[in-house]
Amino acid sequence: MNSQSQELKKEVGLFFALSIVVGTIIGSGVFMKPGTVLTYSGTANMALLAWFLGGILTLAGGLTVAEIGSQIPKTGGLYTYIEEVYGELWGFLCGWVQTIVYGPAVIGALGLYFGSLLTNLFSWNSALESVVGVITVIFLCIVNIVGTKYGGFVQTLTTVGKLVPIVFIIIFGLWKGNETIGSTVDSALTDMNLGAAILATLFAYDGWILLASMGGEMKNPAKLLPRAMTAGLLIVTACYLFVNIALLHVLPATEIVKLGENATGTAATMLFGDIGGKIISIGIIVSIFGCLNGKILTFPRVTFAMAERGQLPFSKSIAKIHPSFQTPWISVLLQMILASIVMFASNPDKLSDLAVFTIYMFYMLAFFAVFILRKKNKKKREYSVPLYPILPIIAIIGSLFVLISTLMTKPLSCLLSIGVTIIGLPIYYAIKKKRQRI
Repeated sequence: MNSQSQELKKEVGLFFALSIVVGTIIGSGVFMKPGTVLTYSGTANMALLAWFLGGILTLAGGLTVAEIGSQIPKTGGLYTYIEEVYGELWGFLCGWVQTIVYGPAVIGALGLYFGSLLTNLFSWNSALESVVGVITVIFLCIVNIVGTKYGGFVQTLTTVGKLVPIVFIIIFGLWKGNETIGSTVDSALTDMNLGAAILATLFAYDGWILLASMGGEMKNPAKLLPRAMTAGLLIVTACYLFVNIALLHVLPATEIVKLGENATGTAATMLFGDIGGKIISIGIIVSIFGCLNGKILTFPRVTFAMAERGQLPFSKSIAKIHPSFQTPWISVLLQMILASIVMFASNPDKLSDLAVFTIYMFYMLAFFAVFILRKKNKKKREYSVPLYPILPIIAIIGSLFVLISTLMTKPLSCLLSIGVTIIGLPIYYAIKKKRQRI
């Protein structure tokens, strides 16, 4: 670890950390995916089960990774954990796909969702969706280059802001809704597949591991990481379940499927009238904005950690810390450029499918790493995953489920992800050979 990494300011406290967990997870998924989950579930009860199981799998994974993070409190998160446990090659491949595929795909998908909702709110031409998304990504990148604390301020503010529409929809949906929650979707609109339903929820839950990528900037990562991870994931799971229950209390399941991405906005208009519906829609837009900021705040830390170790082409430039703002500004710019490219080249649904498969290839390795670390480190830990070894095993089984299900339903996205991973191999060996000559 060189001196640059030690210059990163330790500005991440408990509330900031909690806002990262909640803020980077709750974004578009809870508002965009209910119809998709119902389509695959067939009934409201099965859809709620899918959301619950998705939360259980995510919680098992989060608590497992929290133990790893408390023992390896370094910037880089998943990439750093894989490298520390499995060696430099696997660490490189993990960081490589996060830098080239996962990070840009997630930022791009969220940017496009944000652009879609904003243009719809103001009745702009739909052709502007990509432009609005790219401008938003550029703006948030500038905010996070100016300083982590400013990105943190935006994150905390939007996390509080995004909970407002969620709370209102839950309270008023349960209070004023008249629909039977256990309704069934019209058979002509269903594609019964509980596995695909759970898979759809996992995009909504994804982002929980991003807090770990800021371990080097936490005030006390060994204690802070597991506390924020546990509390944040419990909050998110509860929010998702109650939002879906409230929606089903306002709209029949078949109607939610037909409305798709507009279901939450329609329910808000029914509950609060046209003006109230607009206000809730704005709250949803703020939610996605905050989620997008959280990704931009955390993703570049992986790229930065790789560049610090000289593991990327042009590492010396990418690892630079801004002389005035003390932030990894070149890493932020790189993610901004790649995300902008994919936003013009694809659509948010394809990008989200690609992102989920890509990251779960390495989640599974991280979950298994807890067994390796337990065997290697016999000393007392500041944090241990509860119900060991049950929760890590659940997390591993969940990862296998995601990978197999995605391969069966989205083979092209999976092949692209695997292809980019394989391309990383010659790059790794070329860089390693170059370092050995120096």
